[in-house]
Amino acid sequence: MNKNRDLMINGFGSSSGGEFELASINGKGKVIGDIECKHYDCNGFATVNGNIKAETVTINGKSTINGDVDAESITIDGHSSMSGAVNTETIRISGNGSIGGSLRGDQIKINGKASIGGDCEAEEFVSEGLFTISGLLNAENIDILLYGDCKVKEIGGQTIRIRKKVQGLMKIIKSIYPTRLVADVIEGDDLHLEGVKAKIVRGNNVTIGQDCEINSVEYKGTIEVDKASKVIKTSQL
Repeated sequence: MNKNRDLMINGFGSSSGGEFELASINGKGKVIGDIECKHYDCNGFATVNGNIKAETVTINGKSTINGDVDAESITIDGHSSMSGAVNTETIRISGNGSIGGSLRGDQIKINGKASIGGDCEAEEFVSEGLFTISGLLNAENIDILLYGDCKVKEIGGQTIRIRKKVQGLMKIIKSIYPTRLVADVIEGDDLHLEGVKAKIVRGNNVTIGQDCEINSVEYKGTIEVDKASKVIKTSQL
């Protein structure tokens, strides 16, 4: 139904896309073409074979977007697959979010599970979930609370905090599902790392906390290494 500049699919339906105030898919719908709207909502099962440009994107159902997404804010509480690049001011992933290309935003929050096929750039990156980033994670401030196994190619930032939190049931299944972050390179000014496995760590002030495995640490200012961690080599720049 296309009425009053709204696109609404509440049952089974399809559309060729276009410009709307609201694009809402509550049933099972398919859009062949680009969508430009103020609000894109998916509470059902949606497939968009095109790009989406919107002020807000909210996904509570299952949404497949075969294109790029450009939005001021994105909220994913359901399951979302976006094959292209994503540009946004804020994005929160509490469900399951997959991005095939790069992700760029001012504020990125992960409370669920995220997979990013390219680079991830932000002013602030906060995670209390699971994530895999195939490229570079670059942010001014990075705060990661580890609950499981996370992977990223490289990390760069001003302040980087990576901490472990194992409590309750997670203590029982700790040996089955490792709580750690694996990266090739981590580089920043102020680093505090726990549960990290990395080839190279480079920074000004570096604190290596518990359960780390690092081949080489290069530092300019100060360094602290927890006795429960394994660091093969340290050198001052």
